[in-house]
Amino acid sequence: MSHFDQELDARGLNCPLPILRAKKALKDLSVGQVLRIVATDPGSVKDFEAFAEQTGNELLESSESGDEFHFLLKKT
Repeated sequence: MSHFDQELDARGLNCPLPILRAKKALKDLSVGQVLRIVATDPGSVKDFEAFAEQTGNELLESSESGDEFHFLLKKT
């Protein structure tokens, strides 16, 4: 497991809620800090890729474990 500064539990939330919650959580982080997101919405994989591209934040990791999706987003 990689290092992260804050964790966001977005399990049970459907698009666009995981992205909206992540956007809000990133506002509270400093540049260079990492947010870990745990989601259950299969659509969140493409959503977080697009979110990182659009916002310039770095998607460090995207993985799947059972019915959960884990993301590491670095604030830039």
